[in-house]
Amino acid sequence: MSDTPTAARKTDKYDGFTEEEREAMKERAKELKTAARRPARSKKVDGLTDLLEKIAEMPDEDRAIAERVHAVIMASGPDLEPRTWYGQPAYAKDGQVVCFFQSASKFKTRYSTLGFNEAAKLDDGPMWPTSFALVDVTPGVEKQIAALVQKSLG
Repeated sequence: MSDTPTAARKTDKYDGFTEEEREAMKERAKELKTAARRPARSKKVDGLTDLLEKIAEMPDEDRAIAERVHAVIMASGPDLEPRTWYGQPAYAKDGQVVCFFQSASKFKTRYSTLGFNEAAKLDDGPMWPTSFALVDVTPGVEKQIAALVQKSLG
C-alpha cells in the first residue's frame, strides 16, 4: 500500500524535467547522431558551423554576448574545437567539452553563463568556481574570460 494519500497522488504534476530541459536533451541526442555520421576530417569545420548557427538563432541580447564570448574563446584557445553541446556553444579539447556558453533565453534565466567542465584545469585548492554569470562583455570581462580559458587548458 502506498504511503501517499490518494488526493496528493492525483494533484502531483511533477514531470521531472522542464520543457527546456527536455528540449536540450533532444538537441544533445541529435548532436551525437550528427557527429557520429561526420567524417573525422570535417568535425571541426562542421562543429564551428553548428555553433555559429546556434548563436545566430539566439535573441539579440544573448547573441551579442555569445558572439563576444566566442571571439574571446577562439582567440585565447585556438586549439579548442568549437561545437554545440545540449544545443549551446561549446569548446572541446581532445573530444572533451572544456567550456560552454549558456544563453539566458535557453532556460529562461536572468543571465547567461560561461561554464567550465571537469576537463578544464581550473583547480584551485579545495573549492573553485566553474560557472560565471554574464550580463555584458566589457573589455575587463573579455580579459577575465581569456585568462580563464588559458588556465583551463593548463
